[in-house]
Amino acid sequence: MPDWGLKKTARFLAAKLPLLGRFIRLDETTLQQVEESLLSCDLGVELTEQLLERLRRIDRQDADQLKEILKAELAALISPTQMNQIVEGKPLVILFVGVNGTGKTTTIGKLAYYFSQKNEKVLIAATDTFRAAAYEQLQIWAKQAGAAFLGNPQGKDPAAIAFDAVQSALKHNYDVLLIDTAGRLHTKANLMAELAKIKRVIQKVLPAAPHEVWLVLDGNTGQNSMVQAQEFLKAVGVTGLIVSKLDGTAKGGIVLAIHQKLHVPIKFIGVGEKITDLVEFEPRGFIEALLSS
Repeated sequence: MPDWGLKKTARFLAAKLPLLGRFIRLDETTLQQVEESLLSCDLGVELTEQLLERLRRIDRQDADQLKEILKAELAALISPTQMNQIVEGKPLVILFVGVNGTGKTTTIGKLAYYFSQKNEKVLIAATDTFRAAAYEQLQIWAKQAGAAFLGNPQGKDPAAIAFDAVQSALKHNYDVLLIDTAGRLHTKANLMAELAKIKRVIQKVLPAAPHEVWLVLDGNTGQNSMVQAQEFLKAVGVTGLIVSKLDGTAKGGIVLAIHQKLHVPIKFIGVGEKITDLVEFEPRGFIEALLSS
């Protein structure tokens, strides 16, 4: 089983559910305790209510194990159709968006390594001209990942850098192009317009690109991640989500809340600082880890 970075959340839930794994009856007192526990790990009101409704319909005259019931019922609520499949392209162009501080740059470095390990030829493009350290950080990650790097530390127009990157990827036969963008709040209209411009410019070189637009969310922010995701979905047509920093939070339930509500595939989970600390998301394995004691 992969390390889902859920140890803090699982320990938190185990403490909140002192009967977890023991034989109990599903009475209203137990259900109230379940509700409080799931909400406190940011499973979200909507998903928690649906889960409780399913639990109330279970005819259990005999005692049973709460942990196994929760696993089965929660798995039944999560759509198996949101497969973690990446569209094909040559080069495959992935545009990354998100607010400041979500771990976007780190995530791109890990993904470059992920693709490199699959013998893909990877190019990283740094179009973040707002944050001074972004260029240097991404350059370091590219070197560690065995990927090529393209950027302009002198503050060149982000769309122009993206244009050059796509041309270079085509010319030099790269398999994957990962394009970083400046962190931005969804409420900043000028920055959101810049993202739209980057997409338009990319399409002048490669009409089908970007093949994917991935939003990086910080797992520590809990329900705020849901709000960010909803707004970015409306603004830039996000095709996939990556949830970072799960190893540092007891709010791992937010991943399932996002997965169930937004109907956008969660592609990867960030579970640590190392370049290998990135896991492909799989709902049932995630649920198993979430409710492990």
